[in-house]
Amino acid sequence: MTYKEVLGWMFAQLPMYQQKGVSAHSGKLDAIISFASYLQNPEKKIKTIHVAGTNGKGSSSHMIASILQEAGYSVGLYTSPHLKDFRERIKINGQPISKKKVVNFITTNYEYLQKNKLSFFEMTVGMAFDYFARQKVDIAVVEVGLGGRLDSTNIILPEVSLITNIGFDHVDILGDTLEKIAFEKAGIIKKNVPVVISETQVETAPVFKEIAFKNNTEILFADQIASSKNNYPTTLLGDYQTKNTKGVLGVFKVLKGFTVSEQNIKDGLLNVVKNTALLGRWQVLSENPKVVCDTAHNAEGLKLALQQVQKQKFETLHIVLGFVKDKDLKAILPLFPKNANYYFCKPALERGLNEEILKEQFLSFGVLGNSYSSVNKAFKAALKNSNPNDFIYIGGSTFVVAEVI
Repeated sequence: MTYKEVLGWMFAQLPMYQQKGVSAHSGKLDAIISFASYLQNPEKKIKTIHVAGTNGKGSSSHMIASILQEAGYSVGLYTSPHLKDFRERIKINGQPISKKKVVNFITTNYEYLQKNKLSFFEMTVGMAFDYFARQKVDIAVVEVGLGGRLDSTNIILPEVSLITNIGFDHVDILGDTLEKIAFEKAGIIKKNVPVVISETQVETAPVFKEIAFKNNTEILFADQIASSKNNYPTTLLGDYQTKNTKGVLGVFKVLKGFTVSEQNIKDGLLNVVKNTALLGRWQVLSENPKVVCDTAHNAEGLKLALQQVQKQKFETLHIVLGFVKDKDLKAILPLFPKNANYYFCKPALERGLNEEILKEQFLSFGVLGNSYSSVNKAFKAALKNSNPNDFIYIGGSTFVVAEVI
């Protein structure tokens, strides 16, 4: 099979949460445990750092990887979802896995994958661990895909675990309270493995403390120890990165067995995009008009992103917006400014929310805009209607951002 054919088979034949939604979530680890055993348990041959959370886990993972790279280590990085190319999910020192290795992995294990009906996420996690082990990375930073406790990545025994912000997202799977969601995220806490919490939240802190205690685990609330000395600048734009940085600094306070200097930390944070090729976090696509896209897609993330939008200088604000069907629009609608031109669109996937339904929802809230059958049509309309001093924000869904960049 060619690379294109392999991806076509992976996407079409097997369920994937990003495409299908809750029906793709198996709710157990049996399949990935069996697959890992079939692959001779590559996850046990590498050192790892595990990162979970509602918001910030992707940025934090890239920050950690960048710092370790600056310290001279060979660093694997597993993240999801991808924006432009599947291979973004699996990188070593910022370089994506080759198309040839993707093809070889699938063709070599094709019979097993087909017979056991692994999910898209399970086979991709297996591919990442196998690749990192074969390449003998010094350490791999592994981002949780969904939740934590029952996520396919949760078969590793990491050197340290990091849990970022907890907010309302995927409530159909993870629970409808912050405490329930925190319990699922806390599933990555392992016995005697230190855990860092980026942000102290009243509802979630007791959950993390209880589970850490049961696991005889050192727990560090990073925002409680941060000082002015810890305000390292980063090239990742967005005020919300300050919270992520605190958690990352906490990781390096407790990580053992790796030599990382303060200069490595400074350089790593300044070179995140360069070192890891991160996309979609307050990414400036052009100037005059200024166009920014951001993958924030839930209430907590969008609140911070939209606060930053309001800090910008512009004559007219244009917002290109699309969501997936399972998004809680009632929690999100009040966050959006009414004094903006809206371009409602549907991301090109099965879970994409119809643009007319989105338009009606915003209209009921007193927000006006036009609807477009595709993200690119909406973006082109925004560009056409903009003046050089205007500002265009693109967001609402990772998949909207993916189609633009």
